Amino acid sequence: MGGRMGQVVSMQHNIQIRFRISESMRGVFRRSMQMLIVAMAGLVSGQVLYADYAFEARVVGEGQALILIPGLGCSGEVWQESVSTLSQSRQCHILTLPGFAGVPAVAHEGNYVEFIKTELKRYLEQEPLERPVLVGHSLGGFIGLLLACEADSGLAGLVIVDSLPFLPAAMNPGATEASAKGMASGMVQQAQSMQPDQHRQMLSTMITDPEHIEEALKWSSESDRTTVSQAMMELYTTDLRDDIADIRIPVLVMGSWVAYKNFGATRESTESIFRAQYAALPQVEIKMTDVGKHFIMWDDPEFFLNETVAFLER
Repeated sequence: MGGRMGQVVSMQHNIQIRFRISESMRGVFRRSMQMLIVAMAGLVSGQVLYADYAFEARVVGEGQALILIPGLGCSGEVWQESVSTLSQSRQCHILTLPGFAGVPAVAHEGNYVEFIKTELKRYLEQEPLERPVLVGHSLGGFIGLLLACEADSGLAGLVIVDSLPFLPAAMNPGATEASAKGMASGMVQQAQSMQPDQHRQMLSTMITDPEHIEEALKWSSESDRTTVSQAMMELYTTDLRDDIADIRIPVLVMGSWVAYKNFGATRESTESIFRAQYAALPQVEIKMTDVGKHFIMWDDPEFFLNETVAFLER
């Protein structure tokens, strides 16, 4: 199927060059070609693979557009169980970021998260989407916040899954971007030297199901270390707590706490951290799972789906 897909994509580019499609017609032409790709490649369930961007995007379903972005080093497949439900009434755009889970790393100038934000804006501008809502887990949620801070983000709403505007402040309320650099550098070095068994143990604090742990471990092993390290460093040294005051769309934040209760955390203490970090955000709802660890959509799928659907319907 990959060969046939490549031939169809090649044919699409040849047609675009030959006929010099006008800017106003590009969206219509693109959608028509995507439908042709589906028909000729024999894909099922209306799945379309977008190959024009730095990230990989798979599209399933019809209706309101949901842009689903996974976390650090993860594949878009992390959303698969949720998509099986959400795609029944909505169009799910499932992304895997460059350098993660086997998707090739790409050369770019400046920060990785800024580069991805720019690619997302281009995606939203060029693809005909209906009231797009971005759903981001961890790093994906952080990138969603970064994009939503812009007045012309193109988003109608934002769902954040266990992510904060400035992660170091959850551990040290007095942390700053400058003071966090040393800690972040140490964590990146530790991650780079981590052996599979150590990585598996670390993932067990974030994921409950052993099969899901192995899946996440596999994605990590297929990820580009340089890309992961850069993204991780930026996640720990970028403070968006003041910037999110500019977000003018509704935001749902889902947080987890149970993984940290052995370290003295309670539901109340963790929720207070979330509320403090999102204090500047005008339209925010914060919901806490009492079951799920960091990968809420895996650990507490009923909670994730119920809260997401209710938010979308509101």
